[in-house]
Amino acid sequence: MSTPIPVIFIHGLWLHATSWTPWVDLFREAGYEPTAPGWPGDEDTVEETRAAPDGIADHGIDDVVEHYAKIIDRLDTKPILIGHSFGGMIAQKLLGLDRAAAAIAIDAAQIKGVLPVPLSALRATLPVFKNPSNRRRAVVLTPEQFRFAFGNAISETESQELYERWTIPAPGKPLFEAAAANFDPHSPAKVDTVNELRGPLLLIMGGKDHTVPEAVTRATLKQYRHSSAVTDILEFPDRAHSLTIDSGWRDVANASLTWLTEQAL
Repeated sequence: MSTPIPVIFIHGLWLHATSWTPWVDLFREAGYEPTAPGWPGDEDTVEETRAAPDGIADHGIDDVVEHYAKIIDRLDTKPILIGHSFGGMIAQKLLGLDRAAAAIAIDAAQIKGVLPVPLSALRATLPVFKNPSNRRRAVVLTPEQFRFAFGNAISETESQELYERWTIPAPGKPLFEAAAANFDPHSPAKVDTVNELRGPLLLIMGGKDHTVPEAVTRATLKQYRHSSAVTDILEFPDRAHSLTIDSGWRDVANASLTWLTEQAL
């Protein structure tokens, strides 16, 4: 009997790791060994994390990459990484460093070299950028801000329910780092996109995403054009940034499972 392949789910800003619970259950049923560890500073539950925002503050991209690299080091084999938003960027960085067997980056935050910054993305991140001191702080979204950034393709009622169930404060630092990436030769948002030996990568995008519009994901795909390693893209035209947690999450999860099967994983 073969050993199950480990899968690590990596959340993005403003969502707690437990938001991956339905995915973890589905992937376990499919024969994988899934886990969803939080970012550095996250507590075990949404409520505990909301009550301790200072533990989340001031963690940047490199801190998160190192955190997950240490988790990978404890495994006997390379995992599959599945990340959403900034978690998708983290997954790409670790894949480029040959720390993963494959990666699925869902509505991934822009990496260094990606130039489009659509107006909707600026509005979605305004709660952080409106105050420069937020670089060192944890920032909370209001229900209205969450509705625009995550829940614009679902009902207002469902958006409110997701907000109450899964949202946590998020460190502002990764957003400031990503915004400055193309002006910083040593940016932590830099990903090794030319690695020929890395595992396969799937980029998934929501066609109605305000936070990571499809133009960003398509520009990300172009960054991989000099690598012969598998890089695929998949669009859900009617989905937005909540696509991993809203009522249609299973469509995205099943598409991910199908792609992994196609990669013999």
